[in-house]
Amino acid sequence: MSELRQAHEFDEDKDGGSYVLRLLVTGASPNSTRAISNLKEICETHLKGKYELEIVDVYQQPFIAESEQIIALPLLIKKSPLPQKRMIGDMSDIEKVLRSLSLPAK
Repeated sequence: MSELRQAHEFDEDKDGGSYVLRLLVTGASPNSTRAISNLKEICETHLKGKYELEIVDVYQQPFIAESEQIIALPLLIKKSPLPQKRMIGDMSDIEKVLRSLSLPAK
């Protein structure tokens, strides 16, 4: 799995509240696969049209892992809106992910 950028109906001017997310994973491991699936579902449900998701396989892109100073994977980094936040795990705890993204639960 190489670096994968996915912009889902991303339009900065649409609402002004866009999210830039980076998910660092380790290949096709079960935790990484779950994290990707869970995060995509959360984004499409709660941020549709207002996010950019970058998925980085640290095996393929080790320099990005170094620059982010990771300690555990999978790791979600909310780049914007500020403040930047980090979350480790498979993103299965939807409430925790929403809190980390500063979003209200629906």
